[in-house]
Amino acid sequence: MRHAVFVEPGKLEWRETPEPVLQGSGEALVRPLVVGRCDLDVAFVRGLMPMPGGSPIGHEIIGEVVALGDGVEEFSLGQRVFVPAQISCGACVNCRRGLTGRCNAVPFAASYGMGREGGFGGGLADLVRVPFAAAMLTAVPAGVDAVGLIGMADMAPDAWRAVAPHLHRHPEARVLVLGGMPPVIGLYAVGLAIALGAPVVDYVDADPRRAAVARDYGARVLEAPPLDEPYDLIVVANPTKAALEQAFRLAAPGATISSVSPAVDGAPELDTRSLYHRGITWSIGRPDCRHAHDGTLSAWANCGFCSDLVPTHQVAWDDAPEAWASDALYVAAVRS
Repeated sequence: MRHAVFVEPGKLEWRETPEPVLQGSGEALVRPLVVGRCDLDVAFVRGLMPMPGGSPIGHEIIGEVVALGDGVEEFSLGQRVFVPAQISCGACVNCRRGLTGRCNAVPFAASYGMGREGGFGGGLADLVRVPFAAAMLTAVPAGVDAVGLIGMADMAPDAWRAVAPHLHRHPEARVLVLGGMPPVIGLYAVGLAIALGAPVVDYVDADPRRAAVARDYGARVLEAPPLDEPYDLIVVANPTKAALEQAFRLAAPGATISSVSPAVDGAPELDTRSLYHRGITWSIGRPDCRHAHDGTLSAWANCGFCSDLVPTHQVAWDDAPEAWASDALYVAAVRS
């Protein structure tokens, strides 16, 4: 079968690889129908994050079930499903804690399409093997266009974990999103914060395309945040130490800062004495995608969150390797 691999920054290509097969009970084979280009893929393709040459790529997947192992009764052949980016068994200590991105049953951080250990391949492929089907898969709502929901497979759950739990504890929180890269996750954070009822949602970004999407979601777009109006929840979707330092300066007493990417230009300088007295919480780390799926879908179904407000450049499946290197805000490869 064919799968797409990362060759070097700016270049992907199709290659042949053995077709996956069921290796035991509880597994499924899924045929990807729509695969989105995650913000992390953009970082790989641009050389901002390392990926070994020859690594399968693609991890934002909606597909149809084509084979089921013994004991999988929750899904049926032909059903459309979200396949989470990360491999998780659903039964280990970490999975039961909601840490589905840190499953103990597989090599640490095992995922589709990120150059990680485990050999699970990538989502831009004719087939993917899902080793823990009942725990990993989520049904796509019937009758809904899969292209319009593809952002819900990975990036929207990443944004949800940066926003929803904190708004649940503090519904009146003033929210600030420092945009840039990862761009789509930052915009989804805006959309989710507004859908979940945050009274103030400000977005800072110099890029006019991203600023326009943030306005469409209903955010106030600023060139720079006001220094005299501190924020209770700050999402840092900007991979610079300057953005993180700015977030700490703008944080209100008791605020939460959530970084959805590392700083790629060095460690920030932090005034720990001030942060200690103000009681600031900083959250940074990979998301737990499967754990966040249910909340994200609830925000879509019950709160009006629309992932498809971010313009999606749809391409034919065969054109995915070239499209992954484009400058479109978001790309989705669609199988005919």
